[in-house]
Amino acid sequence: MTQLEHEAGDLTCDAFLGGRLRIWQPARGYRAGVDPVLLAAAVPAKPGQSVLELGCGAGAAVFCLGRRVPELCLTGLERQADYADLARRNAAENDIGLEVVTGDLALMPACLRERRFDHVIANPPYYDPTRRTAATDLGREAALAEVTPLTDWVAQAARRCAPGGYVSIIQAAERLPELLSAAARHLGSIEVLPLIPRRGRAARRMLMRARKGGRADFRLHDGWLLHAGAAHDGDRENYTPTTASVLREGEALPFPG
Repeated sequence: MTQLEHEAGDLTCDAFLGGRLRIWQPARGYRAGVDPVLLAAAVPAKPGQSVLELGCGAGAAVFCLGRRVPELCLTGLERQADYADLARRNAAENDIGLEVVTGDLALMPACLRERRFDHVIANPPYYDPTRRTAATDLGREAALAEVTPLTDWVAQAARRCAPGGYVSIIQAAERLPELLSAAARHLGSIEVLPLIPRRGRAARRMLMRARKGGRADFRLHDGWLLHAGAAHDGDRENYTPTTASVLREGEALPFPG
């Protein structure tokens, strides 16, 4: 993600996927970085399928997915009305069809309650609010600090997922035990791909994919390496070529076969 020169009031218009997307987001609130891009790249969607993003924010993940895979039927659920409005604006300006529903996944809106999707994706808040200092911006705090338990995110994702469909989630690595426990109650064929900052360092994020009704054994894959070299060697990006192709060119991030 790179910030463009164009700035209006409390918003900035930022470039994603090497400029293939322009996304308006708050200058001082929650701002999407690489995590939603990596999430979108890992979704095994095919043209014509339906996708629901829980907590879509301004739409970074769902738009990255929509730009990579054509002819998807995209829906986003967002409880913060100002972020939902930004997602609608971003959909129009990027010419990507997106139905945005304003509502809370803990009180699933009636218009979504009976629908099922081929893919459900989510980037739930990473942090327990009792273990951190709250952000001063309410939108950023709502995006980063958990209000609805992670177990509820997984349960609601499973309910909205069609039989044989996929749930894809990015989450902090330290919450993997909780995420796996919740997923095992509702989903099968669970796979985890650790995202490794640099070779020899512990994963800070991980991607989980699971299938509704899946019966395959659990798989813990070799980690995806984000940066080249043992340390940052200057004021420049040093992503690995494969990571750069995901972030800048909109390529897929495949789980190992």
